Amino acid sequence: MSIQEIRALQKNYFYSGKTLPYKFRITVLEKLKSRIIANENEIYAALYKDLGKTKSEAYMCEVGLVLSDLNYQMKHLKKFMKRKKVSTPLAQFKSKSYIQPVPYGLTLILSPWNYPILLTLGPLLGAIAAGNTAIIKPSEYAKETALVLKKIIEETFEPHHVAILLGDAKVAKTLLEYPFDYIFFTGGSHVGKLVYEAASKNLTPVTLELGGKSPVIIEETAKISLAAKRIIFGKYMNCGQTCVAPDYILVPPQLKEELISKLIYWIKQLYPNGHLSKDYGKIINETHFNRLLSYLEAEKILYGGLYSKAELKLEPTLLEANVDSICMKEEIFGPILPILTYQTEEELFSILQSHPTPLALYIFSNNKKKIKEYTTQIQFGGGCINDTIVHLATNTLPFGGVGTSGIGSYHGKKSFDTFTHYKSILHKATWLDLSIRYAPYTKAKDKEIRKFLK
Repeated sequence: MSIQEIRALQKNYFYSGKTLPYKFRITVLEKLKSRIIANENEIYAALYKDLGKTKSEAYMCEVGLVLSDLNYQMKHLKKFMKRKKVSTPLAQFKSKSYIQPVPYGLTLILSPWNYPILLTLGPLLGAIAAGNTAIIKPSEYAKETALVLKKIIEETFEPHHVAILLGDAKVAKTLLEYPFDYIFFTGGSHVGKLVYEAASKNLTPVTLELGGKSPVIIEETAKISLAAKRIIFGKYMNCGQTCVAPDYILVPPQLKEELISKLIYWIKQLYPNGHLSKDYGKIINETHFNRLLSYLEAEKILYGGLYSKAELKLEPTLLEANVDSICMKEEIFGPILPILTYQTEEELFSILQSHPTPLALYIFSNNKKKIKEYTTQIQFGGGCINDTIVHLATNTLPFGGVGTSGIGSYHGKKSFDTFTHYKSILHKATWLDLSIRYAPYTKAKDKEIRKFLK
């Protein structure tokens, strides 16, 4: 079927009202869960081919998180769908007010290659739980996983409810030429701007999950060994190809050598065979691989730097860098970690402000005053204190960016909210009709109106 035919089918299906009942939504979510579980081994095999992910990492960072969110949606869906009564001001006596959640309608989900299961099915859960239809376009770079996603979607849904379209960027571009009721995009800021521009032509609301240079701040009171261990975990998972991976470290000069020593120690512990370690993945393609190698040519390598171009594998690498380094000009999105020093808090803030509104910020500190200061004064999407990346695995915390790192958020209840329009409704009684609101107005009426609107 053509894009136009799929859109027409989904529009008609949505207008039929069949996606609205609780029983329909919960049944479809349960079916999706069963198909994910039934295809687990195929998912693991595809993720290994595309990204070198082991089964353990694939479950922890993709399949497990999707299943967890699925269970959360199913457990709370009935409550999410209920209309909420709110108070009514005296001026509107006699009436009642409530907020009614309703789906947007036909949604478009454009997903990336780095976490192709999580970042495709995660938004879809919200769209389906909220009662929408959806067209999905996964990235062509993770081609094996895209084929498995196609199998899961087609086993679970009829195309008039959820359809998946494979292909290159031309398919996504064509999709964006059509009007949708909501667009959810995850990817880089360059493409994000194109999506936003296309959406604006039809005044379509969007969620943009982008990225940016997510910093790590090492404060004087940090536990250095634990900080190093958790930084290595967050940075080199999926070979650094994570939108919230630590992008660079800011450390006081007096702690620099100790931190580097501990970082190297934990790299060796977690990845004892470097880029050939069994739990270490690969770069998605040769274009990205060559881009990463260019960073190594211009800076001092503190550790690592070995690679296998044939296997698209690059060793966990530490660089000595400064604000003018090439690797500090854009998001790295790979297994390269620059280390910068700061002498004063003014210098720290100056460096942070040169890369505004990152998707994540990580602070290693036991100083409550500094933690409050940094989390309050620095603009960022979300983050962790004394850890990295794990905030995105928490259903009770919305996940999303701000400014250049994105618009909107999702996960848990927020996934349902994102794909839901909340209608404000006032239900007025018919047995009472106060005359003071109607013309002609008098001084007496003005006096009464002022009383009501205090």
